[in-house]
Amino acid sequence: MDEQALEMNKEEERITQYIVIKIDNEQYGIDIKYIDNIVRMEKITRVPKAQRYFKGVINLRGEVIPVMDLRVKFDMEEMKETKDTRIIILKLDKQSTVGIIVDAVREVVSLKETDMEKVAANAADSRTQYISVIGKHENELISIINIISLVSEEK
Repeated sequence: MDEQALEMNKEEERITQYIVIKIDNEQYGIDIKYIDNIVRMEKITRVPKAQRYFKGVINLRGEVIPVMDLRVKFDMEEMKETKDTRIIILKLDKQSTVGIIVDAVREVVSLKETDMEKVAANAADSRTQYISVIGKHENELISIINIISLVSEEK
């Protein structure tokens, strides 16, 4: 291949931006196309008889948004909220909006397809069913969350 063809291949490689969040001591990435808003923790109104990971609803600018706790969804220990705790508002389509509680929001990173590795699903670990790939960024690993499988109700 000549230099011009190699240059075209590099330009064609798809780059996706992810927001990097922390849950416990682990980093997770969420495709930025799903991010509608990031808000500080606020009062959550409980909903009776909801799943344990479903914390309730919030009123954000007149819109009632269901909120889930990622720690609980990932079968991790619940933690008290801190000054870094955030609710990430995800816009799945024109009508579906959901909030997820995370320990902290770190940064936005751009990852190429070549920075990604498939992950083997482990039936014993509830987290792996929500992870699509592992991204490598500056010698750190970022588990990329499959948002659709995370918010779809499988149980």
